Amino acid sequence: MKNFDYKKLPKTLLTPDIVAMLTSIHERKGKQELYIEAHADTLNTLMEIAKVQSTGASNRIEGIHTTDKRLEELVKDKSAPHNRTEQEIAGYRDVLATIHESYDYIYPRPNIILQLHRQLYSFAQTSIGGSYKNADNFISETDAEGNEQVRFKPVPAYLTANAMESLCAAFIESIEKGEYDALLLIPMFILDFLCIHPFNDGNGRMSRLLTLLLFYRADYIVGKQGESIYFWLKM
Repeated sequence: MKNFDYKKLPKTLLTPDIVAMLTSIHERKGKQELYIEAHADTLNTLMEIAKVQSTGASNRIEGIHTTDKRLEELVKDKSAPHNRTEQEIAGYRDVLATIHESYDYIYPRPNIILQLHRQLYSFAQTSIGGSYKNADNFISETDAEGNEQVRFKPVPAYLTANAMESLCAAFIESIEKGEYDALLLIPMFILDFLCIHPFNDGNGRMSRLLTLLLFYRADYIVGKQGESIYFWLKM
């Protein structure tokens, strides 16, 4: 069983360069409230734009495409999906909305992650939503000549449930202690999640949704307003 070290490992990541970056990010985080109060209407508009862009980008990474017009209709108007591709997008849209609206009440526990995965596939004609993988999976790559090779073997299927329990418990304990910066712990959690690769499908999209959830819970709002808020915070 893989050991999830959130007690000693984060300390090894605190190099001078990373500490400097963390300091810079926290400085900009301190300016958030000023911009939220001064530009509330603008930020709300940016949030709606960011939802569309985030949904489109995250699904395109997985090879799930639709037209810009249909993407906007699906996300903004909550239009009913017309095909499998749109079912995937609609599921992502709904999980994203859940996170936007309720992140304060969503803890990164195994049962919650399973619920979000079930919602991700709520429109699809499949039973994989909300269940861990039932067969071992692996990460492979294909070279220019068409040869495939295994790059990484995730946690075996029979160990997945236990691994997820251990991962979430270690992360939550470390976050609650507050000994290490959340900006160190969140990427560690996402990397460990991907190393487990707990689902038959949807691991990439779930990793991005969980990243957003954990940043929201740590009071980083950049995901809500997209790149424009980042530009403003640099000023």
